[in-house]
Amino acid sequence: MQAEELEALARKYPQDREEILVEAAGCWVDAGQHDRALGLYQQLLDAGCEEPDLIEAYRINTLWEAGRTDEARDAAAQLRRRHPTDAGAWNFVAETFETADELHDAADWFTAGLTHLLGPATPLTRTAVERAPDPDGIEMLAIGRHRVRRRLTQPHDDLDHLADELHEHRPALLRGPGTLDDLHDAEHLRAAESSDPDVLRASIEKLTTEVAARRAALSRPHMTCALFWPEEEFTKLLTQWPALEDAYGADHHEHTRRVEEILHRLSEEGEPHLGVAQGSVSDFEEFTREEALSPQDGDTRAQYAADLAARGQAQAWPPPRNSPCWCSSSRKYKKCCGNPP
Repeated sequence: MQAEELEALARKYPQDREEILVEAAGCWVDAGQHDRALGLYQQLLDAGCEEPDLIEAYRINTLWEAGRTDEARDAAAQLRRRHPTDAGAWNFVAETFETADELHDAADWFTAGLTHLLGPATPLTRTAVERAPDPDGIEMLAIGRHRVRRRLTQPHDDLDHLADELHEHRPALLRGPGTLDDLHDAEHLRAAESSDPDVLRASIEKLTTEVAARRAALSRPHMTCALFWPEEEFTKLLTQWPALEDAYGADHHEHTRRVEEILHRLSEEGEPHLGVAQGSVSDFEEFTREEALSPQDGDTRAQYAADLAARGQAQAWPPPRNSPCWCSSSRKYKKCCGNPP
């Protein structure tokens, strides 16, 4: 079987032994052979592996799955007394308790991991997390803690607000629609865990729709987009950054004309997959804040247009002549921007 083949492979390639044996142990767990998996984890620990805390967390999870819960709890307590510096170890044990519906213990592990890795004097801000040695691991713990506390119906505290902030500043395709509270809504989580076929079907259909939308955005042919600001957003844009008048024009009519001209020029140069991306000032500000870019830089605006296209918020250009114009005038394209004066 695959686990035995991996064990043989580990003997053949000793330089990759730890990684291969961890994969083999996972295969033994999947096959229900928990003792074989535990033997491999112990072998790695005895040999002095590179990530002993994480390996021990895997061993604790396997003990729990094997029904040896008292041993798992004792091992978890011993691991905690060692104060692991690996966020993955804290997270894995916390999720072990969460999966077993031991939610208070899970929340306690998530909290302990966060406070240990951040340190007691660190301000609970996104900036502080970004400067920490393992920002991704800390974000994982904060969001896991938020999820468990939401299930326990506990009120938001400072660490939950930190989780909200970290989630809000994730890349759009990872963040998905809604807030972290929406994602961790108790009804939504119950639906995911329900054994009711109708509830499960509805939850799966919703998830399938969301995944399909993201995959469509990711698999869409690369689109070169001109950035278009609807009239109200155009006014806000020039009010906030008057210097952008040089790039977009002094009034909205001129801006619209320039967008069409840019697209025609790109088409004549042979650029495929052209499109129009409609921007909004608030979304643009969030994008520049997330990416630490200057709003007035031309490359920044080009990157924003590309980001809108990746999120599925761009339309192909040119539209059919009898279709509504891309500028949202409600007129047909052939009688609007497709027929410039």
